[in-house]
Amino acid sequence: MDFALILFLLLLVTGGVSLLDRYALSAKRASGVVEPWWVEYAKSFFPVILIVFCIRSFLVEPFKIPSGSMIPTLQVGDFILVNKFTYGIRLPIINQKLVQLNDPQRGDVMVFHYPEDPSVDYIKRVVGVPGDVIEYRHKHLSINGVEQVQQSVGQYNYLESGLNIVHTEKYAETLGAVTHDMLVNPDMPNVHMGSVAEFKGRENCSYDEDAVRCTVPQGSYFMMGDNRDNSRDSRYWGFVPDNLIVGKAFFVWMNFSDMKRIGLSI
Repeated sequence: MDFALILFLLLLVTGGVSLLDRYALSAKRASGVVEPWWVEYAKSFFPVILIVFCIRSFLVEPFKIPSGSMIPTLQVGDFILVNKFTYGIRLPIINQKLVQLNDPQRGDVMVFHYPEDPSVDYIKRVVGVPGDVIEYRHKHLSINGVEQVQQSVGQYNYLESGLNIVHTEKYAETLGAVTHDMLVNPDMPNVHMGSVAEFKGRENCSYDEDAVRCTVPQGSYFMMGDNRDNSRDSRYWGFVPDNLIVGKAFFVWMNFSDMKRIGLSI
């Protein structure tokens, strides 16, 4: 069950018991009689749950990075914070936008509900905004016909699950005002064609052995992992609509395997 929904249900229960006691039960208790344990617990936990629910729903939410699709920017085991109001204020649970603030920009690292299963949260980098024509050909990204700047940083090796060492090439890529590190594996194909799904808006994309080219629909975004050849992203499952956006990742607050990562901005 979704954690936000669990918090909401706890909020309703503890708040309901607190109100019931204030306006009905307390008046019937004889003077000096101790209130029932379940009333005491509900009244004690209600303000705490309310504060946590509001902070998590409207300000910041913690997430843990489960995979290596965003290496080297994010490592497996990173605990990050996500700004929930950067892209607008939304109703919790149903994720309906109430107030429009900012739109996602190219280069943002964004958390969103996975289009194929909205109960799962994903994190990728925004590569294309509405109206953009995205092309990924021969390990190079082009936006609206302009190849994005890549500068070689050298080799980058990392340990994958199962103790496999993965050898990649590291580049500094510039997307708009954002320069970030990303990895490519020259021995891997640009797209694993057998993994491409029949997603909504599939007619906006064309594929061949060397490239994928997509026009981003209005109200949607094209996402890619920084670990380009180890990321299942918009190349495979399509676009992220605005109503699935969770927020913008901005801070690493813990990594039990590498304490030096604590405090890194994203």
